[in-house]
Amino acid sequence: MATKPTSGTQSQDAIELLDNDHKEVEALFAAFEKLEDDDTEECERIVQEACAALSVHAEIEEQIFYPAFREANESDEEAEDLMDEAEVEHAGAKDLIAQLQEMEPDDRLYKAKFTVLSEYIKHHVKEERTEIFPMAKKSDLDLEALGAQLAELKAELTATDGAAPKPKAKKKTAAKSSSRSNGAKSSGKSAR
Repeated sequence: MATKPTSGTQSQDAIELLDNDHKEVEALFAAFEKLEDDDTEECERIVQEACAALSVHAEIEEQIFYPAFREANESDEEAEDLMDEAEVEHAGAKDLIAQLQEMEPDDRLYKAKFTVLSEYIKHHVKEERTEIFPMAKKSDLDLEALGAQLAELKAELTATDGAAPKPKAKKKTAAKSSSRSNGAKSSGKSAR
């Protein structure tokens, strides 16, 4: 487990990095809410960009931040409950992301599913900001070192998976692979 640093580093604090990700998707959710009903091209761009960002974000939390948080707070029942809830919230978000990636913007439930995804994420972000992040700050976690690890994995995932929207497979060729689940470190539980 990483402990608090004795000197400053150049890396971004883990909480700062994760919350910057939150702000990025919050801006996408706000842009989606302002869309005209007939702007399917912009709708698709926003949805794909948000889904890509959320997928990478979930992966770096699950592989690095959550296991470190669990270890630093292993005797805290409230922390364990928060991590369990976060795991379930991630699973729900991943399910909606997978459904959206198989759909077209003019499909009947496309916008509804993205709206529900945004509501899930807003709830999840609120819990992280008001409960998980404050607990992480009070723990002996080295948030600078964790930030560096998160940034490194995020860079790898965006280089591999692309932070920008990827071309979406059409429904006929919907065989998708999930490279994000390969090598996932977790607390012994499957991320899916």
